[in-house]
Amino acid sequence: HPESVLSAHIFHQSTGKPPRLPSKKMASMLTFNVNDGFLEAILRGYRSGILSQADYTNLCQCEALEDMKLHLASTDYGNFLQNEPSPLATTTISEKCTQKMVNEFNHIRYQAVEPLSTFLDYITYGYMIDNVILLITGTLHERDTSELIEKCHPLGMFDSIATLCVANSPKELHRMVLVDTPLGEYFGSCIAIEDLDEMNIEIIRNTLYMAYLEDFYKLCTQRIGGITGEIMGEILKFEADRRAINITINSFGTDLTKDDRQKLYPTFGNLFPEGILKLAKADDYDAVRSAMESYPVYRQLFGEVGTGGSEKTLEDAFFEMEVKLNRDAFEQQFHYGIFYAFVKLKEQEIRNIVWIAECISQDQKSRINQYIPIF
Repeated sequence: HPESVLSAHIFHQSTGKPPRLPSKKMASMLTFNVNDGFLEAILRGYRSGILSQADYTNLCQCEALEDMKLHLASTDYGNFLQNEPSPLATTTISEKCTQKMVNEFNHIRYQAVEPLSTFLDYITYGYMIDNVILLITGTLHERDTSELIEKCHPLGMFDSIATLCVANSPKELHRMVLVDTPLGEYFGSCIAIEDLDEMNIEIIRNTLYMAYLEDFYKLCTQRIGGITGEIMGEILKFEADRRAINITINSFGTDLTKDDRQKLYPTFGNLFPEGILKLAKADDYDAVRSAMESYPVYRQLFGEVGTGGSEKTLEDAFFEMEVKLNRDAFEQQFHYGIFYAFVKLKEQEIRNIVWIAECISQDQKSRINQYIPIF
């Protein structure tokens, strides 16, 4: 604008110093609302509908799933179960909760412009990987893959997923994934046709997820940067660390060699590279625990598992840490991390609802409070 140019010129003459240009972070704050402010406002509205501690207390006092249905109707879930016949099943509750979350996510996704639209696409890639692995497994077992489509996560659906159902062999499925899906880049660089057998299916999943996480990390920290890079960098580092730890523990007692195991570790994270090298040498759970001693956050996390008569598992501890990181993302503005955080917090909320529903339906009320609160 001419006036701003003139004022900058006068400032330059009066001080003898060139005007300071806004940093990348400041520039993103100044321009964020132009394209993304409306969608951020919608998302923060969705976030306010996440169940509170009072809601969980009321759900835990329900005597039957029909009581849960009535209470959920008084929350942002509304009458999402009104057309479901009795008796209500926990699987139905899970499916309907998930569908509501997907509808909210897609409502935002369909209105997004670059670079937010690409960021939201990346959120769905993890679910696509799970869906493609499910279809590969079905093909290896010669099952009707059209039946497996119903079991796929709705966030991981893509336009050409139906074409994968006509594959009659792993080789044909491999070619279709390379050509017809957004995962082609990861698949082509990581997976060979001869790898598609039963023994390697989990290795394939972890290899694809490693490539996806590394690509997502680069998108957030390098291509987008700013506050998004800071927030998402921390969240994705945690995810990389969690996968490295879980891969190590799950490999014990299997045929997976230490060299092959190390190839599945993401090449970034709080543990990279020193902690990763320690994990690569670990032979048992105690060795993994010892490797985490140098990292206060993970040392505390391992210390909380199974102590003092607690039934908390390592998975529970990871979920609690994930909730904290994603909850903290909402404390800042002008970044895309809240869109990722919302999906992950809603996933945890759905796990909580399903856990409470299972405890009620199986008459296990003594364990009903073992959910992970969000807010």
